[in-house]
Amino acid sequence: MENQKIYDITVVGGGIVGVATAYKIQLKYPQLKIIVIEKEQHLANHQTGNNSGVIHSGLYYKPGSKKAITCVDGRKQLVKFAQEHNIKHVVCGKVVVAVDESELPFMNKIFENGVANNTEGIEKIDAKRLKEIEPFVEGIAGIWVPCTGIIDYRATTEKFAELVVNIQPQSKIVLGEEVKEYVHQENETTVITSKNSYKTRYMIFCGGLQADRLAKKDGVKLKERVVGFRGDYYDLTEEAKHKVKNLIYPVPNPDFPFLGVHFTRMTTGDIECGPNAVFTFKREGYGKTDFDLKDTIDALTYKGTWKLFLSNISFGINEYRRAFSKRLFLKTLQRMIPSLTMEDIKPGRAGVRAMLLAEDGDTRDDFRIEYQGKSIHVLNAPSPAATACLAIGDAICEMASTHFNLG
Repeated sequence: MENQKIYDITVVGGGIVGVATAYKIQLKYPQLKIIVIEKEQHLANHQTGNNSGVIHSGLYYKPGSKKAITCVDGRKQLVKFAQEHNIKHVVCGKVVVAVDESELPFMNKIFENGVANNTEGIEKIDAKRLKEIEPFVEGIAGIWVPCTGIIDYRATTEKFAELVVNIQPQSKIVLGEEVKEYVHQENETTVITSKNSYKTRYMIFCGGLQADRLAKKDGVKLKERVVGFRGDYYDLTEEAKHKVKNLIYPVPNPDFPFLGVHFTRMTTGDIECGPNAVFTFKREGYGKTDFDLKDTIDALTYKGTWKLFLSNISFGINEYRRAFSKRLFLKTLQRMIPSLTMEDIKPGRAGVRAMLLAEDGDTRDDFRIEYQGKSIHVLNAPSPAATACLAIGDAICEMASTHFNLG
């Protein structure tokens, strides 16, 4: 055991939500000793480091929802933080493109959401204005969203961690240790990892793809289950990069729980196309054939998974076909940029996102954070959690202040 030191708070999970939470609590309570424990050798190694790097505007989310409120607040905080700490980012704007008439009603609904969510500067645009912004896009109408941006989320997470230790030198960031057990006693909890054990007063779990398992181990009565969905990306070749200026999104299909394949100019200058969304047989598997027996059994013995599959069967089949066919992936991209060819795209990376599925197949779309005893659990933090991380950190800090009697 680490010299019998007692930490005030242990944060389990070194993704952007976990480390932003540690930063926000440390900022408010500089006297507290906080330890962040991450099982990988680097912070932000899963959902945070493998997402599309977009600073979301708040356009898509139901007005009044936690997603909508924290996305807008979090976006503003994130951009300010990036400016203050020289994090690589650009507020470049994006277009949402309607390709045919059938998409216009839902495009208008998204626009109304954006207005209700105070997404500043958004405007409906016609085909001519669309061409001025993105010359290679073919569409009949669109939405211009000037406050959307791109950022390096790994660097952001690392900066949060650096600041935690700068504020309180007795706080600690631990890498390469997996939390195995936590034993609650009257005044403290013993946290047992794969290499050490630590004593702490309170715990905050930000486990992402492992959130349900960590919660159940802590005695949380959780009916839902996390199911992983992999997203594959293609990159535009050097010769084709000029066809995308910034960010280009389709009007999402309202019957499908994902935003659809889009184009993103990354902070490196690369252009990514994707992601698709396919069920993965390994929660932390980024290869198309990755497999984990426990993850597969957990997912396929859960009725919520099958409810989701059956209610989205045609979409699911199409997503799987695209995952293994460059030609079909290209065909999707050509809906918005018809001039793209097979030579213009090359296979890129992949990411996996956690979805907390209800027993009826509902994707539990909003953020969900609960407390129990001496613990707080982030049970569901899908996109736009990275954008909203500082606002989520504020919410958890407030919850911790109330239930952990901090100060």
